[in-house]
Order: sequence, then C-alpha cells, then structure tokens
Amino acid sequence: MEQLLLSDEGLAVVVPILVYWAYCGLHVVLGQSMYMDRYRLHPSAHEDSKNYVSKRQVIGNVLKQQLVQVTIVAMVFKLTGGRSTSSTTTEASSYLKLACQILVAMVFFGVWQYACHRTMHASRFLYRNLHSWHHRLVVPYAFGALYGHPLEGFVADTVGGTAAFLVSGMSPRASVFFFSLCTVKVVDNHCGLSLLPCWDRLGLWNSAAYHDVHHQLRGGQYNFSQLFFVVWDRVFGTHMPFVIEDRAGGGGMLQVRAPGLDYRSK
Repeated sequence: MEQLLLSDEGLAVVVPILVYWAYCGLHVVLGQSMYMDRYRLHPSAHEDSKNYVSKRQVIGNVLKQQLVQVTIVAMVFKLTGGRSTSSTTTEASSYLKLACQILVAMVFFGVWQYACHRTMHASRFLYRNLHSWHHRLVVPYAFGALYGHPLEGFVADTVGGTAAFLVSGMSPRASVFFFSLCTVKVVDNHCGLSLLPCWDRLGLWNSAAYHDVHHQLRGGQYNFSQLFFVVWDRVFGTHMPFVIEDRAGGGGMLQVRAPGLDYRSK
C-alpha cells in the first residue's frame, strides 16, 4: 500500500487533493487576519448570510466529488499502464517537452471547461438541475471552489482533466504538477480576495475578481472562462469588462463593478 501511494500514479491521485485542502486551509487562516480585509471582494460575514448552502454541506459535497475523481484517475492509470519519461532525452529537452505538454493540457482543459460552463448556462434544464448548485454560493470562498452538482463535476472536471492528461501525453509524474497547479488556480479564482488588484484590473488572467463578475446578479452570461486563460471569453464575445474599486461605506474592502450588472451581495 505504501509503495502504491509513493508511486507516480499514487502521488498523481493523492497530491492534488492534499493541495486543495492545504491551500484552502491557508486561505481560512489568512482570512482571520484583519490585514486581509483590504483585499476582500465581499465582507466575510456574507459567506454565511448571502449564500444558499452551508459550509458543512459544501465540505461534504467536495469530499464526495474528490472520491469519484480518485476512483476515475486510478482506473485511467491502471488501464494506460502509466507513462514514464524517457531516460535517453537530455535534461533541457525533457523540461521543454514537459512545458509543451503542460501548455497543451492547459489549453485543452480551458476549452473543455469553457464549453461545459457556457453550455450549462445556455440550457435552462442543465442550469436548473446541475449548474445552479454552484451558484448557490453567491459569495464564493476558497473551499467552495469545487462545490457543485456531482454530475457536472464529473463531466467538467474529472472527464475534462483526464482527457487533458491523455491528449497532452504527459506522464503521471508530470500530472502531479499539472493537477496541483489547476487546484491552486481554481481555489484562487474563488477565494474572494484580490491580492494584486492592479494586475487583476487588466483582465488578462483569470482571478477571483474576474470570476466574481460571473457570480453577480446578471453576470451569468459573461466571464465563463475557468482556471487560467480568459481568451475564450474574448474570442466568443462573452467577456465583461470590470473595475476594482473601494467598497462604498468604507471598511477598507474592495468590490468588483461591471457595467449594467448588480451585486447580489449588496
């Protein structure tokens, strides 16, 4: 058992989940500091008062989805037999190959998730029965990043991530880094903090501020891009510009404002 967990395949299954909860835990600890209030996009109290699902329910939902992910990923590794990096390649070429594989996986996964996300909003049936679960979190927070209907999570995250792994041709060892990177990014996009507002204002990279527009009252038809790139919104006409400004009423907090959209959390 220990040998299995320490194998590349075992680490690829376990590490991203450990990263998720460790990184979320870091956000929870940092969130207790008043110093972080200046970076908040919402008052912390709104995580309970404005959302339609409890944090206990969120944790249970995410754990169940991660159990499914572990099962599927383990099956994929068993069926493919894993992949090892060739020892005949030079160190430089190995790193270049790894970088190309990760870039391919990032692009593929981004397109997949954009398509899934936009489809969920385009179909009333899919939104009402599946994606509306995620929007019960009107005020997103770190460990609610993966909260949603299990079927949507299976299609958008588990199947999409597995496909990205297979298409890119990366090894299980490389996938440890890739899926951990995806994990950190999805938490960042839902953490409710804009730690670098000057950078976030550019709207070149997905962030909590960029995704916050999507969670606004009439923002559901904009900013569908997930994880890293926002280029898909720009290409397909679903990009909504926004500004980050000091929240009215003081308190040292920030807020995201987009043209013609209302804030649910107000």
